[in-house]
This record gives sequence, C-alpha cells and structure tokens, in this order.
Amino acid sequence: MGKADTVTKQYMEDNQVFADAFNYLIYDGKEVIQPEKLHRLDSVAVEVPYGSDGAELPVQKVRDELKYLTAMTDERAAYVILGIENQDAVHYAMPVKNMVYDALEYAGQVRKAASSHRKAKDAKEHSAGEYLSGFYKEDRLVPVITLVVFFSAEEWDGPRSLHEMLSVQDEEILSLVENYRIHLIAPASLNDGEFDKFHSSLKEVLSFIKYSTDKQQLEKLVDSNENFSVLDRKAAMVINVCTNSKLKIDPNQEVVDMCKAIADMRNEERMEGRIEGRMEGRKEGRMEGRIEGRMEGAQEANKAIALKMLKKGGFSHEIIAEITGLSPEEVKDLAKNN
Repeated sequence: MGKADTVTKQYMEDNQVFADAFNYLIYDGKEVIQPEKLHRLDSVAVEVPYGSDGAELPVQKVRDELKYLTAMTDERAAYVILGIENQDAVHYAMPVKNMVYDALEYAGQVRKAASSHRKAKDAKEHSAGEYLSGFYKEDRLVPVITLVVFFSAEEWDGPRSLHEMLSVQDEEILSLVENYRIHLIAPASLNDGEFDKFHSSLKEVLSFIKYSTDKQQLEKLVDSNENFSVLDRKAAMVINVCTNSKLKIDPNQEVVDMCKAIADMRNEERMEGRIEGRMEGRKEGRMEGRIEGRMEGAQEANKAIALKMLKKGGFSHEIIAEITGLSPEEVKDLAKNN
C-alpha cells in the first residue's frame, strides 16, 4: 500500500468525513446521515462461488472503507451499507471493480440469511426454491452504495459505467446488458458552489487539491478560508501527500496551520533559490576565470611562436598573423619591440 493509499484510508475512516461524503452524494449536502449512526464493517469480503464441477472457488476483495448505517431505534438493523473507494490515480476498470465489491456484499447477505435459517431450524414450510437458495421469499437485502473519492487535481477520464468499457455499441444488445455506473467525487469537476455542500474538512481537502496546480488561486483559497488555519492533521496529510506539496507537518500536532505551513515552504523555496543562485554564480565565475586564463595562456603561446618566426626570418607579417592567429598590428609590435 502506497503512502497516498494509507493517508486517504486513515482520513476516510473518520465518521464525520465519511458521512459528509455520502450526504453530498445522496442528499445534495444536507446533513441527513449522522456520523454516530455509522458503524464500521469488516472491509474484507470473502465469498465461495461454486464452479461447474462443484469445486469451491474462494474470492476475496478488500475495500478501502465499509460502514453500515443504522436507522432503526433498536440500533440492530442495518438500513444501508456504504462503501468508499479512495483513488489518487484514475482506475480505468472502476465500474467492474465496484460491481464485484457490491456483488460480493449481496452474495454475503444471501449466505448469512441461509445460515440464519439453518441455525434457527425454521418450522415454516418452504418451497423447493427457498430450500435450494436458502433465501426465503420474504427475505430482503440491505442496499449497498459504493462511492469513489478521487484525490487528484486531474480530470477523471476513465469510464463511469460498464457500457463505456464494452466494445459493442449495438443499442439492441446494450439494452440487455445491465449498465453498472460508478458514483464519483472528483475535485476537478466541482465548482465553488459544490464545495459549500461539504461540512467537514473534506471541503478544504477537495478544494485545495483542485487548485493545487494554480498558485494564485490556491493562495486566494487558503487566505479566504479560516478553516485552513486549524485543519486537522489527517486532512493536512492527505493534502500534502496527494498534491506533493512538501509541507512540513508535525506528526505530534492534531491541528495544522496550513497558512503558516505554506508560507514556511515558500520561504524555504526562496532561500534554496538564493543559495542555488549563489552557487551557480560562483561556479560560472570559476568557469569564466578558467576560460580567461586559458585564453591568456594561448595568446602568450601564439606570441612566442610569432617571435620565433620573426627571428628565423623569411616570413611576412601577414603569414605570421595567419598562422598564429595574432592580428597584423600585434605582429608589427612584436617585430618593433624585439
């Protein structure tokens, strides 16, 4: 598991954030789902479908986060099962991935219903179909909703439905193929009004990610939202890792002042720029000095050759100048002074 996977999973485990994401998806931001009504489920789904030869074929899938919502007064009955998939890169088979997760969850519910009936040794007469499936006519499933949260400033250019992944585009055929759609929250597709529908730190995380590639817009965003000065550490870690911001975040502090962290990063970048500039200047100066020294040495060597040719005689000033690279005036001066 990469660092982005780790920090986003730890962040989305928070019931406040989890509820906020689904309130946005289901209720357009109205705070209907209460965090205290959410209870964590085992995110590992293991089912045993049977092969044509009767052999057991265990299938195991691990979700990023899975919770059930209770809506009954006795707190025992699950009302809906909610799953989160965190992505920091586009997954081009997401519809299939989510479809498998949800199918396994439904299969698990059927298996548990059958197991419950066997343990209870129900006295009621049941049909052959009920006996075969273990799922009685009056049994009902708990709905499963899976949400993908995309922690990236990029546009989600992957498929959002199963039909988009199919090679066949014949409408008659597609009408018989169930089109499994994904539910997606992607910062790049949210406008400023959409961010206001979030009521947890998810608002700051998603908006920061969206504008992370625009320095001017990002500074304006952080300066205008006082929540960035008291951001919880897990949210700050998601921002730092998913935007590669290189902010210095104290792991012992529960609250992070993002305004100060960004200012410190900018100052450090400017300081590093000055140091690099000075080092580059010194390097260039040394290089220029070496070049000048070499040129002066070559000039002296050419003058020495010219003197030898003058003393030997038989060479015109023009020939000496051409061979040594000296100017005719320099050759005349050498002849005059020596």
